[in-house]
Amino acid sequence: MEAFLPDLASHVGAWLSGQGADSDVVISTRVRLARNVRGFPFPVKLDEERAAELVAKLEEEIRSCPQLQGARFVGLKRTTEICREALLERFLISRELVASRAERAVAFDDEETMSLMIHEEDHLRLQSLRAGFDLDAAFERIVEVDRALEARLPFAFSEEFGYLTSCPTNVGTGMRISVMLHLPGLSLVNRELKKVLNVANRLHLAVRGLHGEGTQAHGGFYQVSNQVTLGRTERELLEDLRAVVPRIVDFERQVRRTLFQAKNEELVTRVLATQESLRTGRPIHLDAAVNGLSTLLLASAANGLPGEVASTIPKRGDLLRWLVQIHPGHLQARLRKRLAQNEVEKERGSFLQQSVSGAAA
Repeated sequence: MEAFLPDLASHVGAWLSGQGADSDVVISTRVRLARNVRGFPFPVKLDEERAAELVAKLEEEIRSCPQLQGARFVGLKRTTEICREALLERFLISRELVASRAERAVAFDDEETMSLMIHEEDHLRLQSLRAGFDLDAAFERIVEVDRALEARLPFAFSEEFGYLTSCPTNVGTGMRISVMLHLPGLSLVNRELKKVLNVANRLHLAVRGLHGEGTQAHGGFYQVSNQVTLGRTERELLEDLRAVVPRIVDFERQVRRTLFQAKNEELVTRVLATQESLRTGRPIHLDAAVNGLSTLLLASAANGLPGEVASTIPKRGDLLRWLVQIHPGHLQARLRKRLAQNEVEKERGSFLQQSVSGAAA
């Protein structure tokens, strides 16, 4: 197993701090850019020899780029399955990169607010992450890195179409923006959730589960992202999210106010039952664990809970960290060994018992 993995599994990126603007609802903001290097076929047509050549070239440029000084570079073809699982669980790589057998890699900074995937759908996928709703900071950082790399690398670009990408939906700016939201209130009220979906659809935004396209929403966690880049400027794409996310936040807060006021006793009962369940140490399935932590995350933003209950709710940053650490790759990385499914669920139960009990001590 990779020597850095246990240390990596002991913390999470700074973008999961539970802080930032509108952090009671908005967990994080991500801006991603797709880029390809001129002179090399797109990844789907890239043979092994040229793929290895490009990975080596990109590694050299990334390591020598002042804006990425100190970034960790991980070649994925020779890594363990546990390592790839853990990197996926922390949103540093995608499911497509995990599944690929080609020469591929990822680079990321110490705080994990900037990462670069090599040979996913495109040669380069840059992503900038920030805690809370912070479009400007995420965008400014990725522009800084993009410009620094473009000064060193000839990116595939058309005066007519913009940046050229493997998928036509990314042609143009190559930019995708996504905001991770915690919407437990709206998840309980189907009528209000449909309003959110309708608003997003009108602005050509997609609403997906925690890990993006093809995933379901568990625990009320959703991602909202733009679907179209061609014919739109970066600023227009930013304004789309800037227009819709505050409306979603307002919808969620309205539902929460009703929940906190009209159903306070019901919420207290649910929180106490959740805490008791997570403290038993019994084996627990991932979905049940996510739902339990979601309940406590909701309670951490609640007003009017009895003092003796409110004082036992873990901090938002801890809850968000545990949401990552309860996944199989992280649990196995901490123990430095491969576990069977039943062993993973047993270890998850033990981890939550220690974490939730310790936070309330």
